[in-house]
Amino acid sequence: MNGARSATAVAHPNIALAKYWGKRAGEGNVPAVPSLSVTLAGMSTTTSVTFDETLVDDELVLGGAMAVGRPKARASELLDRVRAAAGIATRARVVSTNDFPTASGLASSASGFAALALASVRAAGLDWRADEVADLARRSSASAARSVFGGFVELDGGDGATGAARPVAAAHALDMRVLVCVTTEEAKATSSTDGMRATQATSPYWAAWLADAPQSHAAIRAALLAGDFARVGELAERSALAMHACAMAAGIVYFSPATIAALAEVRATRALGLPAYATIDAGPHLKCLVKAGDAAVVRGRLASVPGVLRILEATPGEGARVVTAEAP
Repeated sequence: MNGARSATAVAHPNIALAKYWGKRAGEGNVPAVPSLSVTLAGMSTTTSVTFDETLVDDELVLGGAMAVGRPKARASELLDRVRAAAGIATRARVVSTNDFPTASGLASSASGFAALALASVRAAGLDWRADEVADLARRSSASAARSVFGGFVELDGGDGATGAARPVAAAHALDMRVLVCVTTEEAKATSSTDGMRATQATSPYWAAWLADAPQSHAAIRAALLAGDFARVGELAERSALAMHACAMAAGIVYFSPATIAALAEVRATRALGLPAYATIDAGPHLKCLVKAGDAAVVRGRLASVPGVLRILEATPGEGARVVTAEAP
C-alpha cells in the first residue's frame, strides 16, 4: 500500500436551505431534486480510518460502541469502493464520534460519511480531489456530498443529474447564524431513507414536490448570491414546510410538540420585527436562521420554549479536512 495507512478527518453537518427529499430511480444514490445547503461550524464528526492487515473484517466503533448490522454494512460498502480504487483488500478499523446528537435529524449521516470518505481515501493513499471524495460520500449518503465542501453548497438532482456537489458561495457570503433547537437526544423512529421511500410511494403530493423543489432551489440560490438574508430565510422556511407537508401526507411525521412550539415562537419573533426563519430536516429539531446581531435575543426566546432541551449555535463553516495521516 502506498501513502498513508491511517488518517483522521473532521467534517461538519449541513442543513439544506433548499430541501431535497426522495431519490431518482437508478444507480448512484442521486437525489430526485436539487438542493442547496450551508455547512455548519460548531458541530462536528471526527473519524479515524486505519487499514490493518491483521483484521479479518472491518470494524466500526460509533460513539465508543462497536457497531453491527446496517451501520457497519454501510461503512463497509464505502470502504469497498475505496479498496477497489486503491487495489487493496486490507480490512479497516473505523472509529467515529459526534459532538452532537446522532441519527436524530441533525445531519449526522452527512458529516459522518463525509468524514469517513475523506479519511478512508487518504488512509488508502489515494490523492483524490474534493469532488471525487464528494461523489464517494454521496453514494452512501446523498447529503454527505455537501459536507465535503464548506460554505454554501448545492447538490444536483433530478432526471439527467449526476448528483454532483459544488460550492456556490463562501461561508462569509451571508450574515447568518443557525440556532439549533435540540428537542431530544434520541434517534428518530423513522430514518430519512425509509421516510423518503414511503413518501415517494404513497404521498399524493409527490408530483407537486417534484415540480416545485427545483424552482425553490433556483430562487434560494439567486437570493443567496444577491446577499438577501430575508429572502433566503423566507424561501428556506417555505421549502422545509413543503417537504414535510409532502411527507406527512404519506404518514411520515417528524415533528414533535416541541417542534411546533418552536416554529410558533420563530413566527412570533418575526412578527415583532426580528428577521428569524425556521427550517426543519427529517427529525424534530428546529433550526432558526438569524442574523448575527439578533442571535442572542432570538436564542433567549427559543430557550424558553417547552421541550427545547438546549440550543446549539452554529455559523457557516469549512468543509471536511484531514487532521492527521500516518504512513505505513
